[in-house]
Amino acid sequence: MQWTAPIDGYCERLTEAFWAEPINALSNLAFLVAAGLGLALWRRHDRRDRGPRQGRDWVGLAFVVLVATIGLGSFLFHTFANVWSSLADVVPIAVFIYAYFALALRRLVGLSFWLTALSTLGFFGFSFLADPLFGPLVGGSAAYVPALLALVAIGAFLLGTGKPEGGTVLSAGLVFTASLALRIADEPLCADWPHGTHFLWHGLNAVTLGLLLVAAIRHAPPPRPGRITA
Repeated sequence: MQWTAPIDGYCERLTEAFWAEPINALSNLAFLVAAGLGLALWRRHDRRDRGPRQGRDWVGLAFVVLVATIGLGSFLFHTFANVWSSLADVVPIAVFIYAYFALALRRLVGLSFWLTALSTLGFFGFSFLADPLFGPLVGGSAAYVPALLALVAIGAFLLGTGKPEGGTVLSAGLVFTASLALRIADEPLCADWPHGTHFLWHGLNAVTLGLLLVAAIRHAPPPRPGRITA
């Protein structure tokens, strides 16, 4: 594999230069903003609900870090635009998708550990069918359709059963629907809009991930009592 082989997949990129996609690259700051707001929310909930010796919501913090990593990876891809930077872009996104699916089933829906694990494996397997099932409709964005379906389904279930955070997760799904539409539109609109629409995909994705951080952090499991020592 040629790790430095160039990749030109977006309307804005016309050369192999580092700053050939300035809008696409800089729009990744939105992920850092989402992560920063998520961190502030995590710290506020941590101070309010948990004492210094009680268990902290490290899972919620890990997702905050992951959102920041997604922004960094995407920035690398839209500047270096080659094979290794494409992995820096897609790997954190994939980790977030599958990890948050499991978190939502466990923390928000309330499934058992084993049912959550089996459902996540099933979701992982279904993702391999995305290209043949959805590729003819959405092209290179097919890999994101299972995540969209999962968001809408989980959000609708939470809302319909009166569980907390249903509206937040469903809102994230609706924002992601618009985001995915803009990703799909990038190439078809290229002739009329040379800057493309991919930067809007970044912005709305940051909103989507921010909403998901809110749902996860606000519904963190209660802290376990601290140990009493003599």
